[in-house]
Amino acid sequence: MTGRERVSRLLAGWLTIGALFPASPAAADDLRAALGAAYRSNPTLAAARAGQRATDEGVPIARADGLPSLITTVNETEFVRQSPASGTDLPRMLGANTALTVPVYSGGGVRHAITAAKIRVGAGKDDLRSTEGTVFAQAVAAYLDVMRTEAIVRLNKAQVQTLEFDLSMTSDRFQIGDLTRTDVAQSQSRLAVARGNLRTAEANLVSARETYIQVIGEPAGVLDSPPPLPDLPATVEEAVGYALDNNPDLSASRQRVKAAGHDVSSAKASRMPSVSLFADGNYTDYLNSLSYIGFVSGTVPQRYTAADVGVRARIPLFQGGRPAAQVRQAQAREDQAAETAIGTERQVIANARSAWATWAAANDVITSSQTAVDSAQLSLEGVRAENTVGNRTVLDILNAEQELINAQVTLVTARRNAYVAGFNLLVTMGRAQARDLGFEQDAIYDPDAHYKRVKGTLWDWATDPKMGPTATRTVDTPAQTGSIP
Repeated sequence: MTGRERVSRLLAGWLTIGALFPASPAAADDLRAALGAAYRSNPTLAAARAGQRATDEGVPIARADGLPSLITTVNETEFVRQSPASGTDLPRMLGANTALTVPVYSGGGVRHAITAAKIRVGAGKDDLRSTEGTVFAQAVAAYLDVMRTEAIVRLNKAQVQTLEFDLSMTSDRFQIGDLTRTDVAQSQSRLAVARGNLRTAEANLVSARETYIQVIGEPAGVLDSPPPLPDLPATVEEAVGYALDNNPDLSASRQRVKAAGHDVSSAKASRMPSVSLFADGNYTDYLNSLSYIGFVSGTVPQRYTAADVGVRARIPLFQGGRPAAQVRQAQAREDQAAETAIGTERQVIANARSAWATWAAANDVITSSQTAVDSAQLSLEGVRAENTVGNRTVLDILNAEQELINAQVTLVTARRNAYVAGFNLLVTMGRAQARDLGFEQDAIYDPDAHYKRVKGTLWDWATDPKMGPTATRTVDTPAQTGSIP
């Protein structure tokens, strides 16, 4: 069976599940709207965006070490007590120094640090893509869990109503002596079990609805059947191959290996000479205090200035083994990043194979469960007909009814599992970002916008205003119930 055929079957199954819900277009929610709400307000995704903005700042921070610096120092000194050996007795002095330093050569350390920071920005973008996919997968699962659990509540409610009718009929037949007390007791037992199952299903629905609020940020309305998934790979090999080329976690891990290599080169630069240009300006003002110690006012200047320029070379000769330790540390972290990348690759392969197998198996379960439902329905009708002529007992009817609802629950669950597994496969393959899901361009968060704005910023006071949380809180949402329309 091809991927397209499986998707077609999956869509047909969900259209069938949609028939379990009453039509209410005005109050209905669709999956794309739910994903859009999660995309705008999910705190995990909002935190990942803030983290990426912090990663962006690594580039201007690294670049600053290779740019000129201008620093002014001002000192006002009150000489409260001085040593007699100093030969002076100045009451006070004001001094100012301005130093300009222009780095010329740093052994390649700054260049490699900038490159590593840029690579980590790219890795951070892949991390953001991964977080998007994870949040979307959680939203899809929450959406389908509500649909599945509502369907199960409906099935259990219908069974309770059927068993109540069965008990009434059994009691009437017992009154006229057509059935025994055992038949009535069996009906009562099955009804009690069904009511317990209904209560459990309603509690599960509360949990599913609360999870929906947690992930998507708002209560679920009447949910429409989800749209078909895009064409999924026909073979597991195709799924794995695509995932190895496009999975964002794997891409981020590979980029971090490259960044760690530049960290090693940057650490090695600490053993190299560095050259810089400098210019210093000094201003000293004795604040008219020289007249107090015997100088004639006007004969000795109370203030003076000085300036100098030059070239400064720093040649490390011995640093206590610090550079070697830093290089070894960077090399170990490069090895760590490489091992992590292999681990991530293993995880991606396992996830792709597992998701594909779960998706394929769930589709097969849909087929068998649909057959089981159809057969159980015919069986129930036959058992009821045979009971009217005395060939079947009340217990046979109860067993047939239980088999039918078990098959229906299995079918509903398999359809949910197939869709969720198919979407998880898309996530693993790197095909579950906002752009892949057809979001409007102006609604898509662009991580490049912040990076382009800050990467070349030189002004020390060019800070952004403090931003508050963009994720919505759910404290005001009403507590959910297990009731259904």
